[in-house]
Amino acid sequence: MSRTINFTSMERRERKIRAKLSGTKDAPRLTVFKSNKFIYAQIINDDEGKTLAASSSVGMKAKSKVEQAKEVGTNIAKKALEAGITKVVFDRSGYLYAGKIKTLADAAREAGLKF
Repeated sequence: MSRTINFTSMERRERKIRAKLSGTKDAPRLTVFKSNKFIYAQIINDDEGKTLAASSSVGMKAKSKVEQAKEVGTNIAKKALEAGITKVVFDRSGYLYAGKIKTLADAAREAGLKF
């Protein structure tokens, strides 16, 4: 008896993305998660399994969610630069590269991260 697993389109995208990229010491992975209320970003070294920097929109006073995403992108870039990280690999976690995800990535690039 075979068992089939039905993945949503986002889960399929996420699996394909994660199969192709991984964070290393030289270029850790910048991953994004968004819920209905907040947006989160982490910089992860997959070789050691450690989170090097993190930022979220929890408690931010920005008016719109797009503004919150921009602020999170700026914060994560500042924390990364303080930790000596300049180059990262961007992991959009299955989300389409538009809206809040694109805004966060653009803000991180403007603040000095390279990816």
